[in-house]
Amino acid sequence: MAAVEVMTPIFLPRWEGQERSVRFLYLADGCSFHITSSCDVKESMVPLFLGADLFSKTDIRTENHPKYHAKYAKKGLATKLTFSSAFRFHGLRLPTSSNSLWFYSIQGFFRVAFELYSQQEQLSLLDTFQELWKSRINDGPLNMCYYISVQLNCPNPRDIVKLHNTELELRLRYLEVPEKEVHIPQMTESSVVTTQDAVPPPDPILTTDHDYCCPTHVAPHSHALSSIAQRIRSLSALIEAPTPALRPEQDVVTILLEHTEKWLKKELDERGLADLILTLLETKIQGSGGGDSVYSSTLLQAVSGWLGRQFFFANGCISQRVESFKVQHIESISDLPPAEELVGELFPEAMQILLLNWMGLSEDSAHWKRHSEYPILLLILEFANHNLITGVAHVLYSSLICK
Repeated sequence: MAAVEVMTPIFLPRWEGQERSVRFLYLADGCSFHITSSCDVKESMVPLFLGADLFSKTDIRTENHPKYHAKYAKKGLATKLTFSSAFRFHGLRLPTSSNSLWFYSIQGFFRVAFELYSQQEQLSLLDTFQELWKSRINDGPLNMCYYISVQLNCPNPRDIVKLHNTELELRLRYLEVPEKEVHIPQMTESSVVTTQDAVPPPDPILTTDHDYCCPTHVAPHSHALSSIAQRIRSLSALIEAPTPALRPEQDVVTILLEHTEKWLKKELDERGLADLILTLLETKIQGSGGGDSVYSSTLLQAVSGWLGRQFFFANGCISQRVESFKVQHIESISDLPPAEELVGELFPEAMQILLLNWMGLSEDSAHWKRHSEYPILLLILEFANHNLITGVAHVLYSSLICK
């Protein structure tokens, strides 16, 4: 008869901050861990914080957490602890095929905080954890993963019940249960607790606050898809209702629905997205007011800001291309190709298209007119990208700096 494996319930203690409560444990070595609420542990024991708690209340969707965990793990700031099947974690629902959890070092905790948290929460984190951060400043990077099979100094039943009571109280407060309805079990000196008593009943509402059992395919009645279906039904009812002619709006809605379908099928490429955005922008322009709106258009401001940021991020790549060009033409720097060729070779086509249209030089303009304006176009691009190429740009820049 096969032996029955004894399950060991694990109750992770919480490190309470002003803005966030984070579960943690201590990694004792490569294959064992220690659980205690006390900070009085050996220096060799490394405190690790549960990744699920670090990413809660952030804009990162749960299904995207693994990607972020893997990114931080490559930097030695996070690790995946794979536990023996004998361990079961209170408050965490794990798939039976993988008894693994992501944890972060204190350095990883702060990295996540400064990248994802608000400034107020960052200050709160510094107040709560700065002493621990200082004491662990010399900790080395974590391995990508550890296989854990041993729990050191298992807590006694009284400690387990105390942890469970604290967890229950926090959860009931979070749910805003009226105080008269809250019953928090109390420990007394005469209480006798067995190991079985220490394990709380498997109530999924109270014991599972993070679900790692994410199915490969989203269920058809998931919240996200239900929300989409509800909006589609509402849209259908709006269109079928007796309303005045909405031909332009219906055309736009049709295009949006077509591209939404492609998006859900993951068939929407950059060209399709460009067509959609251009259609929306042209529709907006047709319905906008007079010329004065160019001074206060929120849409133009948003589009301009986005374009500017994209071009700024491309500066490094442009600089490399310009430097390579200068090396190749070092002997003939005073005899460079025509401005039109330089623009096409050194700068992104998007910049060229933007400025040509801005200057009223569309593809329908006369060739001689476009050709005559390219030296000005080149000069603008040299200054905007902080990459001077022509002699005119160098002389003009020196003149402007001197003034």
